[in-house]
Amino acid sequence: MRKQKALLFEMGRAGRCGYSLPSNDVPEKSLSELLPKNVQREEQLELPELSEVEVIRHFTELSTRNFGVDTGFYPLGSCTMKYNPKVNEEVAALPGFTHMHPCQPEHTVQGALELYYNMEQHLKEVTGMDRFTMQPAAGAHGELTGLMVIQAYHRHRGDHQRNKVLVPVTAHGTNPATVTMAGYEVVQIPADERGNVDLEALKEAVDETTSALMLTNPSTLGLFEEEILDIAKVVHEAGGLLYYDGANLNAIMGYVRPGDMGFDVVHLNLHKTFSTPHGGGGPGTGPVGVKERLIPFLPKPLVDKKDDQFYFDYDLPNSIGKVQSFYGNFGVVVKAYNYVCMMGADGLKQASTDAVLNSNYLATLLQDNYYIPYDRIRKHEFVVSAKPEKKKGASAADIAKALLDRGFHPPTVYFPLIVDEALMTEPNDTESKETLDAYARAMEEIARAIDEDAEKVAAGPYYTVVGRLDEVRAVRNPILRWQKE
Repeated sequence: MRKQKALLFEMGRAGRCGYSLPSNDVPEKSLSELLPKNVQREEQLELPELSEVEVIRHFTELSTRNFGVDTGFYPLGSCTMKYNPKVNEEVAALPGFTHMHPCQPEHTVQGALELYYNMEQHLKEVTGMDRFTMQPAAGAHGELTGLMVIQAYHRHRGDHQRNKVLVPVTAHGTNPATVTMAGYEVVQIPADERGNVDLEALKEAVDETTSALMLTNPSTLGLFEEEILDIAKVVHEAGGLLYYDGANLNAIMGYVRPGDMGFDVVHLNLHKTFSTPHGGGGPGTGPVGVKERLIPFLPKPLVDKKDDQFYFDYDLPNSIGKVQSFYGNFGVVVKAYNYVCMMGADGLKQASTDAVLNSNYLATLLQDNYYIPYDRIRKHEFVVSAKPEKKKGASAADIAKALLDRGFHPPTVYFPLIVDEALMTEPNDTESKETLDAYARAMEEIARAIDEDAEKVAAGPYYTVVGRLDEVRAVRNPILRWQKE
């Protein structure tokens, strides 16, 4: 039974009050004189009159409707919504970290600078890069920073004609948008029958205008590029660079490094791979690492060390400049650093092992009831095609809503675009076998329900707070705030 929730404006009753304040000792006339006319209200503000207990109960009840990794399985593909150890939060909340001011002199924040420096050393070891900047605020911001570094490198060499970036159809979704934002032209590269980058198509696409290839490896299909060394050779021989989107690094940590595959630039998502809270708009951190020849173009400053003293190095004459206020989201780096120190090299490798194991285990459970294209060993995620179910009358979106009725957050739907009616699932490394079994049973139950009555499945969800929405109407005529009738 769906429970309807009244709005605060509907709950208010005249005369109710949840607070008491001392009498105003500022003359009202002086207040109106202090505020410019253009910011003064012409009408009384319409607010509901409520008691404190009503307000507390309202927002507490709303909070129980939030879904996250702390409340349930969150299998969004290409997002790595893994559980975040709460000890990370405790460490980041230590007074020595939270009471600092970003304008303090360097000698008073040696601990923070040492943490940045040590974190960079860990990331260099994991990725095979030579230097990192921690400034970018998130993954897409890291992408833009990386492309700006590549652009500065080519221009410094006089290669002004390099105005194109190659993007495979299996790339991470933000890549084409980032390429456009950086002022480049997107050149799409198709996939072959095994889901890899089509090497022959790549050879035809590269030329003297190629600036870079942006690649997610493993791809959004959850497949490792089998010819990655040949791909790197083709791009490098054409004078281009390789950019590694680190969204899927959780599948390969400890096994293979982007730098060893031939990548020149990499961005990571500390808020995905290294277990800091992810989603809801941030905060995140998308550090960018580069090979030695690109270090001069990194954002400044970099954190460096001399005679046991840590300092900000501004001596980067070819730097693209700053891309974030001060030096990025420090608290996120603290949480990621704590995670890396707890896990160690063996632990990070085990995280990748568990992520790949969970992905292949869950895919095996689902393959009897759903079509999974590309019959290969997957990495951290896999893609189901609901095209057969769509023909029966229930789409990928309908399956996603049916999962909501069964208490599960749905996977990513309709991406990657290379797969019709895609459901991209990433179990990640922190889920138990029992959770995966329960999810598989729910998917099997939905498959049976579609066979029995697809129309009924397509009309769901039935047990969520909000039922099936008119999505077209919501887009064309959104009502985003309460309006008094």
